[in-house]
Amino acid sequence: MEQTITAGIAVAVFLITYTMIISERVHRTVAALFGAAVVLFLGIVPWEALPEHLDLDTLFLLIGMMIIVNTSKESGLFEFIAIKTAKFAKGSPMKVLLLFSVVTAVISSVLDNVTTVLLLTPMLLYITRLMDINPVPFLLAEVFASNIGGTATLIGDPPNIMIGSAAGLSFNEFLLNMGPIALVDLFVSLGIIYLVYRNAMKISDAKRDKILSTLGELDERDAIRDYSLFKKSVAVILGVVMLFFVHDRLDIPPAVVALTGASVLLLWAGMDPEEILEKVEWTAIFFFMGLFILVGALVETGIIDGVARWILGYIGNTGEALIIITWFSAISSAIVDNIPLTAAMIPLIKAMGSSMNVYPLWWALSLGACLGGNGTAIGASANVVVIGIASREGVRITFMDFLKIGIVIMFVTVAIGLGLLWIRYIGV
Repeated sequence: MEQTITAGIAVAVFLITYTMIISERVHRTVAALFGAAVVLFLGIVPWEALPEHLDLDTLFLLIGMMIIVNTSKESGLFEFIAIKTAKFAKGSPMKVLLLFSVVTAVISSVLDNVTTVLLLTPMLLYITRLMDINPVPFLLAEVFASNIGGTATLIGDPPNIMIGSAAGLSFNEFLLNMGPIALVDLFVSLGIIYLVYRNAMKISDAKRDKILSTLGELDERDAIRDYSLFKKSVAVILGVVMLFFVHDRLDIPPAVVALTGASVLLLWAGMDPEEILEKVEWTAIFFFMGLFILVGALVETGIIDGVARWILGYIGNTGEALIIITWFSAISSAIVDNIPLTAAMIPLIKAMGSSMNVYPLWWALSLGACLGGNGTAIGASANVVVIGIASREGVRITFMDFLKIGIVIMFVTVAIGLGLLWIRYIGV
């Protein structure tokens, strides 16, 4: 009886916290920490069991990458990349769409999505103003590219970091499994955007000549504010990415790679650590901590194991589980934050491992959680950030404007990804 009451309290606290997060009446970090405090205070999660539930690999990987990004940003590195890309497009709207999307996807695969769009969106708006064309398709393409690019690697999106840590998956495993899916989905999504907005991308030869003249006056080197820091940032980022490729062979956890890169860059650059550490998104870090503890309460009370057994009663094999987990996580992620969803699904998939091969299911969860965010304007943090920046610049993208194309992008890209996973792991 006591176990039933404890389990009921754990579920109630989880649902109440989740409701607060969805409603946004309370800051999501405050809601998560409050829920975590309740289950700790009531002893549902014993204090001595806390290290088992706090995913330090995820937390330290995020902290390390945030330090690297915030330090590199001071050099003007990302603005340099944006201007270089715009020049390479040579005044063609379709080339701008293609190149900016590819650059966004590539950067988002190794850096935080929000940081990527924060850096590139103002430049994209500036370029579309120069070209005197509708910025909406370019902004939407940037959002979709950011979320798709983040799907490709272990460090591209927080759900992947969480999944990789929980399942012991390497950087190369993510790249080999999710990279091809992300590549195909990126160009499919760009094709859909072009079909919808093709008339908005037509410009006259006179306007193209004017654009080329204006771009010719821009010098990407002027964007570099600190040449020394620029070179050091590039060197460290390349070194970190190279180590991510071989970390499993060297038996070095990704979190250690990120923290090493962060410490080397801080030491080499000689920057004030207080200035950089203040810019780390500590609210996101504590949000993760709160979620891990909340999910830990569901694990401690046997709720996760019970739900897994219930689902297994309806799922006969890995193929059925692959379909259900992909679409459940994708549709859910279009409505609610994919981070708490992933945190809740991870122990569920682990519990299913007693009766089936769950290896393909980790990729199904990654696929749904990352690409589901493209479905709605609130489906991913990058969506909210881009729409907010655009609004401040007088460009309005309504919820319905986003939904009309976002939901199509979501269903098509997820279906393609699921098909590729099915062929690889289940068979034709």
